[in-house]
Amino acid sequence: MSSETSPFRKKTVQDTWTHRTVLLTEAVEALHIKPDGHYIDATFGRGGHSRLILSRLSADGRLTAFDKDVEAIAEAQTIADPRFSIRHEGFNQLAGLAPSIAMGLLMDLGISSPQIDNPARGFSFRSDGPLDMRMDTTRGQSVADWLADASIDSMTEVIRDYGEERFAGQIAKAIDRRRQERGPLRGTAELAEVVAGAVKTREPGKDPATRTFQALRIFINAELEELQQALEASLKVLQPEGRLVVISFHSLEDRIVKQFIAEHSREVYDRRAPFAAPKAMKLKALGRIKPSEAEVAGNPRARSAVMRVAERTGVGA
Repeated sequence: MSSETSPFRKKTVQDTWTHRTVLLTEAVEALHIKPDGHYIDATFGRGGHSRLILSRLSADGRLTAFDKDVEAIAEAQTIADPRFSIRHEGFNQLAGLAPSIAMGLLMDLGISSPQIDNPARGFSFRSDGPLDMRMDTTRGQSVADWLADASIDSMTEVIRDYGEERFAGQIAKAIDRRRQERGPLRGTAELAEVVAGAVKTREPGKDPATRTFQALRIFINAELEELQQALEASLKVLQPEGRLVVISFHSLEDRIVKQFIAEHSREVYDRRAPFAAPKAMKLKALGRIKPSEAEVAGNPRARSAVMRVAERTGVGA
């Protein structure tokens, strides 16, 4: 069904797109809150973590939050608390903060349920909507705009590398055929239909479009590049003994976080100067946590979450 004949559903006052924060208590406990400290919620979302952090702070504590999503910013502006501030920016802007400003930094890398459930955002193939997927709808290129002109090779690379999709080439060719026959794709249902026709085998319980939609969302928002930048910035903004807490929801993100913590949790020797003192480690890995069975039963979207925790050392700044 084309975008011309299927008007995309808008949210009405009867709609309720609620969000259940994953690993809420575990993440805030991992920050090891000091009441007078300054903390950063790098991905405000719908504010579950931020509100719990604020409840643990004294009058002298501070919380700075970041988010690219205009709906998240609107939600954040309902928090009338002088200890709290929100920035309409991606967390790759963490480097702009003052050095050693924070006692804790939290990154929840999942997209919020209202983003997924609102068809107008274009993140989901379960309801027809515009093929957008931008976290920040005020700027940048939508998925529909990118797919209109992308080469088969470019589409194949994105779907393969960001979606870990083994049928990436077939999907890219199917999208190209669809463009030539009927013009550019504009809706999520159209794309899901094209992908379903190209993916010949399906993983049990998983829609054939899952990996392609993940890939396009990650690519259009430069999510992995932004994560790398934010992790590097964490070394600058965290005070000694400050905690880094990152919740990931797919293997690509978790691999980046795991490797970053491992890289900075060991002393580095310069092979060109074998007798020189090694560069001191900058982080101390503290552990990996998964949601409990009870949380997953109550919120199936939590099942893929992995939380990693590290502590900034007092050396190697």
